[in-house]
Amino acid sequence: MDPAPSPASSNLARQINLKWLHRLITSSIGRKFIMGVTGLLLCGFLVGHLAGNFLLFKGEKDFNEYAEWIHHQKLLPLIELGLLLLFLAHIYLAFVTTFENRKARDQKYVVKESKQYDLTLPIPAHNWMFISGSIILGFLLLHLVDLRIGIRPDFVYTDSAYANTMQAISNPIGRIAYIVGPIILGFHLAHGFASAFQSLGLTHPKYSGLIYKFSIVFGIAIGAGFASLPILVPGMANRSAKPATTTSTATTPASAVDLPAHD
Repeated sequence: MDPAPSPASSNLARQINLKWLHRLITSSIGRKFIMGVTGLLLCGFLVGHLAGNFLLFKGEKDFNEYAEWIHHQKLLPLIELGLLLLFLAHIYLAFVTTFENRKARDQKYVVKESKQYDLTLPIPAHNWMFISGSIILGFLLLHLVDLRIGIRPDFVYTDSAYANTMQAISNPIGRIAYIVGPIILGFHLAHGFASAFQSLGLTHPKYSGLIYKFSIVFGIAIGAGFASLPILVPGMANRSAKPATTTSTATTPASAVDLPAHD
């Protein structure tokens, strides 16, 4: 006969009871709360990611040093796992919320509860957020295939993070994707950032307008920042390589004066 559980173990079982988490996930308010939290955390990641990518403007050495520093962080696997869970949770909740909105069309998306500070869109905001989010998901998968997993068959991957990144944003089709994707992301953030504050109940008539304006500025800054990379960086790299062509065309091999073939 098994011994009865001790009072200490019973208290521990009660402390780690996850029924509250189940209630949070299954309730409409709880899901919107989690979606707001995950959205804001992902916004923070985008700020840091954009800051690192801006090193592309400084050149190959600085960007490769940054990439090398990132890859040598001992907590990188945990950070990547956390990011993956954030993305999955946000995407799952987006699908669930959209399904609920379509099932009960008389209920509006949390952002529509306040029409005073809402984006003027040709389609309902909750539909636009779902459509733009789906496009961003496709762009994210492309980005992972290009630079994280590295399985594009038309790419020649090297040990240089700069060269691989240049290859992705210089490719004709990829260049369009890396311009359009961030623009859609910017529109998504311009609405979603303010929506996250409303989902968390952090709105008030005194500063809701300020949050709305900052949300638009934030969306424009992130979208324009990422889109500027494929627009400007390849041209800058080409111009920096041109002086080498005027030194000695007779003795310098053609492959040494052009960008690498994989760019």
